[in-house]
Amino acid sequence: MQWSDKRVVVTGGAGFLGTFLVEKLLARGCNEVFVPRSTEFDLRERDQIIRLYEQVKPHIVIHLAAVVGGIGANQANPGRFFYDNAIMGIQLMEYARLAGVEKFVATGTICAYPKFCPVPFREDDLWNGYPEETNAPYGLAKKMMLVQAQSYREQYGFNAIYLLPVNLYGPRDNFDLQTSHVIPALIRKFAEANESGSEEVVLWGDGSPTREFLFVEDAAEGVLLATERYDGPLPVNLGTGEETTIKNLAEMIAREVKFSGRFVWDTSKPNGQPRRCLDVSRAKDLFGFDAVHRLRDGIPKTVAWFMANRDSLRQVVYS
Repeated sequence: MQWSDKRVVVTGGAGFLGTFLVEKLLARGCNEVFVPRSTEFDLRERDQIIRLYEQVKPHIVIHLAAVVGGIGANQANPGRFFYDNAIMGIQLMEYARLAGVEKFVATGTICAYPKFCPVPFREDDLWNGYPEETNAPYGLAKKMMLVQAQSYREQYGFNAIYLLPVNLYGPRDNFDLQTSHVIPALIRKFAEANESGSEEVVLWGDGSPTREFLFVEDAAEGVLLATERYDGPLPVNLGTGEETTIKNLAEMIAREVKFSGRFVWDTSKPNGQPRRCLDVSRAKDLFGFDAVHRLRDGIPKTVAWFMANRDSLRQVVYS
């Protein structure tokens, strides 16, 4: 793929993953990258999607935008998370097809996997059960893009691919405790405990669930490699294959933040899915993706970025 010849729309391009992906696109020589902002284009609205495609005339659409949060946000907004994510994906892909877009890259979520999926999660197991209840509406809304992509490929010959990134983390993450995921939430909690002199930090659940995390720069590279090299109907996981318990993760982050107090596990709060770890062989086989960062590499970089940017973050998420 010659990026210099392509106009690319990146929905969510001003967000966490999107900013890294846009930087990589520019470094690859893509001179026409358009990032629709919500103030100008509400991607839940049909007419505004049509206007976006008429205005930009993209060759490629990379759909990263999502309405998403941690377990608490999912519990509080099941209807909103379902509708907003479903309507965005369905209409963006439909009007991309009608506009003659050459390729549509849909990013799903591993929240789409069954609650008791065998570990490691293999893409072929996506339909073998219902997702974990706290994030099922979000996960199912995003999974509809897989159905749509495969159906459109079969009926219309439309080149849409579907990727399943595991939970992301890294510099520029969302550190708002109401909407953040576990790694930025733990970093902020431990840092604030140090500031206040607190000897304990309350954490959700019992620490036993396992998770896998993908460093954001690796995720951006994986999406672009798939865009460049993959044109098939199969869903593809993006991850590291590295599984860790929430308890071990908390201990790792506490050491990096230099919090030496104790953890208090609030078992009245949900654990979420019991285990989460991906089979990442398909991405390596189909388009050569292999994550560079392991947690031991990515956590220090994320903590260092947070500490260096705390003053600016306070103005945005600490109110």
